[in-house]
Amino acid sequence: MVNDELFRRRWLVISLTFAVVVVFILRLFFLQLISSDYKQRAENNAYYVLSTIPSRGVIFDRNGQLLVANRPIFDLMIVNNEAKGKLDTTLLSEILRIPREELVAKLSAVRDRSINRGYTPYTPQVLLSQLEPQDVGRFEEQLYKFPGFSVRSRTIRQYHYHGAAHLLGYLSEASPNDLKRDSTIMRGDFVGRSGVERTYEEVLRGTKGEEIFYRDARGRIQGRLDGGVHDRAPVSGKDLTLSIDAGLQALGERMMKGKRGAIVAIEPETGEILAMVTAPNYDPVLLSGKSKGENHRALEETFGKPLLNRAIQGNYPPGSTFKAAQGAIFLAEGAITPQTAFACYHGYPRLGNRPKCHGHPSPIALVGALTTSCNAYFCWGMHYLLDDRRFYPSAQIALEHWKQRIVSLGYGYRLGVDLPGEKRGYIPNSQVYDKAYKGNWNSSTIISISIGQGEILATPLQIANLAAIIANRGTYVRPHVVHSIRNAPLDTAYTNRQQTGIAASDWEYIVQGMAGAVTGGTCRAANFAPGEIEVCGKTGTAENPHGKDHSAFIGFAPRNAPRIAVSVYVENGGFGAHFGVPMGRVMMEYYLRGGQLSAAGEAVASQMEQRSITYLTDI
Repeated sequence: MVNDELFRRRWLVISLTFAVVVVFILRLFFLQLISSDYKQRAENNAYYVLSTIPSRGVIFDRNGQLLVANRPIFDLMIVNNEAKGKLDTTLLSEILRIPREELVAKLSAVRDRSINRGYTPYTPQVLLSQLEPQDVGRFEEQLYKFPGFSVRSRTIRQYHYHGAAHLLGYLSEASPNDLKRDSTIMRGDFVGRSGVERTYEEVLRGTKGEEIFYRDARGRIQGRLDGGVHDRAPVSGKDLTLSIDAGLQALGERMMKGKRGAIVAIEPETGEILAMVTAPNYDPVLLSGKSKGENHRALEETFGKPLLNRAIQGNYPPGSTFKAAQGAIFLAEGAITPQTAFACYHGYPRLGNRPKCHGHPSPIALVGALTTSCNAYFCWGMHYLLDDRRFYPSAQIALEHWKQRIVSLGYGYRLGVDLPGEKRGYIPNSQVYDKAYKGNWNSSTIISISIGQGEILATPLQIANLAAIIANRGTYVRPHVVHSIRNAPLDTAYTNRQQTGIAASDWEYIVQGMAGAVTGGTCRAANFAPGEIEVCGKTGTAENPHGKDHSAFIGFAPRNAPRIAVSVYVENGGFGAHFGVPMGRVMMEYYLRGGQLSAAGEAVASQMEQRSITYLTDI
């Protein structure tokens, strides 16, 4: 019995010993023949790999005018394994003219593997970025005092156009999230943070190169590995040509001084955005260079929110500009015919002449209703669509069909412009009203949506897109700001034509009403001289619960074969004719005259530039 116990113990010891030996053998096999860890470490000791940063692609406007270029800047690099001995941080901070505490924090961040992904003490790391040539000159005079340090050249943005900041965007140093998301980005790299710089980051960035040097046993660089045959040259980023007309953009920015709002101009045939003005604006230079962080904080605290891109992020009631969409939908749904006439007694009769309306002939048909911007007409149209059981069995079902039509016109969802941060606006559905009114509602309950008020919200881009749809008689191409990418195709999302499902013949009545609004209705200030270009337009005066009404306008020209569609939205600007119409007229004239304004056009532009609006709240 005792012998059996000894026998089992002996075999247990032998088995454990054998297992340990097998584990060691397998581990050695893995490390020596399979794993590249030790090989990599040895190569890190033997080789010095210097990444070379490519030039970022430059940006032009549609006419070839240079908007954004590059200028040289420098990064201070450190190889921690070579920076032996006690680093004189006081001297280095004095040379570079930065606080010593900031320098120490940077050194700590470089060595922190949780922040600096893929850190190794044998390869150069970015310690300080965006050093100016004078900083580098002072440092290189005393470079011998700082072993392991070197200077790497690269480029940063240089702005030849000092507007359109929201559209162009800016760069900032890659964040930890950027490093985790993209393995090609390293600490110290700069990436697009807004505008086309962000949307087209991978296109603009290019591909890094590598220069590989070999070291001696003491780590000193002896020359290029194999004479440089393993080096890889950087590949510059691709250039962008924007659809923006820089002259038209500057004109819009000039007229929007001292105001809040947006101007968006679109080429109807292609969906290319000719101008995207948001006000207040700022100089993109403020968010480049070493003062970027400080300037960004200042802009965040500036009254009027200049960092907000109101053209795609402002949610506004579209007001009477929405009537053009409503008229087309009522025709398509069969709720009206072009000859259907409704009564208007300075307002909508079924609700005690509310909402109110101004004086014009009564009864009035669709074309005349658009020309005079009759509120009652579109209230009647909504009444028949929602309440007449010949069309739909309930108001809920009718409203869902109406919403589908509105969505097909680009409202209620993001259009998908090639810029980050676009908002969707808001189009209510039947569930919203069922919840609010416990299912007991009809057109009279929600009548304000018939004239672009109430719960309806849209961005200036969506409103401009409606103008492009009408100009095209029922189709559109998704709005976009990039015309072309050098040596690369444009995304087909910005070339495919979208159908609205409303016949071109229905849109012709909308066009006729908008043409009448310019020649003899609410948009007369948008008219050119007799015999010149025929303009179509629609005003909008959007009610504002926070103060004075907003001034809005949509238009396009020429009436046939249109080349430009425009929307103007000025917060607290009052009637559409006060700001929206004259600004829209000047934008169309400038573009259609090939970058020129008549004396009358220049006078209007100067007048708009000089007229400011006082805002009491920061909303």
